[in-house]
Amino acid sequence: MGGHLCRRTFSSWHLADSPASGVRLCAQRRVSLRWPLTLVRIPEKHKGVLVSQNESGTIAIPMYDKDDAVLVLEDGQVYAGEPYGALGETTGEIVFATGMTGYQETLTDPSYDRQIVVQTFPHIGDTGVNSEDPESSRIWVAGYIVRDPSPNVSNWRAEGSLDDDLTKNGIVGLSHIDTRKLVRHLRSAGVMRAGIFSGDALTDPATGALKTIEQLLEDVKNTPQMQGLSLYDEVSTKETYTIEPCGEYEGKEPLYTVAAVDLGIKGMTPHRMAERGCRVHVVPSTITFAEIENLNPDGVFFSNGPGDPEQAGPEIELLRQVLDAGYPFFGICFGNQLLGRALGFGTYKLKFGHRGINQPVKDLTTGKVEVTAHNHGFAVDAPIGKQVDAPFENGKYGKVFVSHIDLNDDVVEGLQCVDIPAFSVQYHPEAAAGPHDAAYLFDRFCELMKNNSKEGK
Repeated sequence: MGGHLCRRTFSSWHLADSPASGVRLCAQRRVSLRWPLTLVRIPEKHKGVLVSQNESGTIAIPMYDKDDAVLVLEDGQVYAGEPYGALGETTGEIVFATGMTGYQETLTDPSYDRQIVVQTFPHIGDTGVNSEDPESSRIWVAGYIVRDPSPNVSNWRAEGSLDDDLTKNGIVGLSHIDTRKLVRHLRSAGVMRAGIFSGDALTDPATGALKTIEQLLEDVKNTPQMQGLSLYDEVSTKETYTIEPCGEYEGKEPLYTVAAVDLGIKGMTPHRMAERGCRVHVVPSTITFAEIENLNPDGVFFSNGPGDPEQAGPEIELLRQVLDAGYPFFGICFGNQLLGRALGFGTYKLKFGHRGINQPVKDLTTGKVEVTAHNHGFAVDAPIGKQVDAPFENGKYGKVFVSHIDLNDDVVEGLQCVDIPAFSVQYHPEAAAGPHDAAYLFDRFCELMKNNSKEGK
């Protein structure tokens, strides 16, 4: 599709000028459309009609004007809506998240670095924003797209509106487009590069005229592909900080000490460990193995994070040193992919990924199904249903098996080592936001550290 003219036939509507309403609906007919297609914002009852900028007679209103916000996809589709948040230009990989709630946690999840997020739930912003729910110190998404932003904020914890928060943080967004149609397209075509343009970014400074689709598309295609990007250093903490035991363990000596390597860690993750009596040292991605040893940890954790795991060579080598030393290991999301690669398995990019808080996952060790929170565009390529020798160095790390699978598509969602104290999951048991079905995995990590301590590492 993108880049060349490909003819397709759609069932569409012919639009013509109408003095009364600006557009009118004529008899339905089969029209042959050319790419790129344009989704033009028109009166609500006609919203979502696909028209072609190249087909004479199929469009009788401007594609967009200087007051619009315009979304341009890599394959040439264009959606005109209204600005939401800051005005300007942003590009990145466009993905969609299916959660009905938890938008503040989504926005501040470092795993969304350099991604434009589309919310599939139509009404966003009802509960405003507060200082308690963020998963990190800033908003990480590159851009944000919603269908119908809430005009009002109604929540006892609210400290401001989402729109104002996006504007303050310079996050360029777009609203009032048919997000269902957009997401259906992304599910079919796969996630891709995209750009949101509004305000001065729509104007050619040389001529003062509106930029053409071709000009906007060129900016999109100059954006780096997610596959091949190394981003974990970009989002990692620069200095070590410590989370002390909390809840019933507050003020007490820690039961276990954990070195948590921050590759884009969410704030709730060390908190879940602290709730179980752990002292958690959150360390930069640049930490050396010797520095980890100096912390004298009972276990090592690798967090979630953005980018392509194939580009994380230094972290994979660090993880192998951790495994060689016999430290209990737990990985989440990016950490699961790195364990897979450390064991000798490959990773691959999913067509449109898993992002939301309603993914069914089966724990193959218990047979139980849990509803889980996800945010990943890559997955581990490992055999399901049997124990195998870890491929690295002819089985150096012993036996391993896939412990969890996604019931929607059989994607690997967890790995369990048999002969060394290491396991990981692809999804987010810290559940921020999301269900708490998988909280037992933190208990499993604590049990692993407890047993390893008894045996003597």
